[in-house]
Amino acid sequence: MDLLLHSIQLDWPVLLPIFLCSLATVAVAIDRIAFYKANKRNVIEFIPRLQKELVKNNLMGAQNLAVQCGGIIGEVTEEAVRIFSEQKKGFSRSFDIASALATRKLEHRLTILGTIGGVAPFLGLFGTVVRILYTFQDLASQGNQSAAVAMGIGSALIATAFGLGVAIVAVVCYNSFQSTVRRFEDDFQLIKLLFLSFADSDEEAALQSKSSVAL
Repeated sequence: MDLLLHSIQLDWPVLLPIFLCSLATVAVAIDRIAFYKANKRNVIEFIPRLQKELVKNNLMGAQNLAVQCGGIIGEVTEEAVRIFSEQKKGFSRSFDIASALATRKLEHRLTILGTIGGVAPFLGLFGTVVRILYTFQDLASQGNQSAAVAMGIGSALIATAFGLGVAIVAVVCYNSFQSTVRRFEDDFQLIKLLFLSFADSDEEAALQSKSSVAL
């Protein structure tokens, strides 16, 4: 504890950026956890209910079901219903735009965690180098003192440990949140495939009717 307090008192200018990175990591983690939790939906139950409405060609019912679902899944489904009712042929491209915009909401602020995960160890290393340089300077002026050397080196390593700790937490959160984003993207693809299956069936029915009329 004395070593930690000694390091904070002497090296606070180089420890301050790492401390700010730790605060940013905690803030982003809390924000993303709350956002993902608020938008989490049971897609296993939602998709069959949506499919039943599409089988009946009840787009209004599908729209109401999307509104009831809410969250980002509901928003994407609402947009899918609108696109499906207006342009079935270009559904895939238009839906990809809507899902890409939704993915951006999911990935918001994740770059902060990625940047902190890469930068924090170097900030800690920088603090360690600075403290070691000051320790050598003190040794040159005061002579060889083993206690001063031990205290200086120990204080220097505090910055490295702090930086590595912040980086580890940031990288773990970043990877975990990226996994959550990929699960949402998989849900978007399920919704897309569901609508495409009905768009293709409508096109096949139209082609069959045309061929029967021609005969």
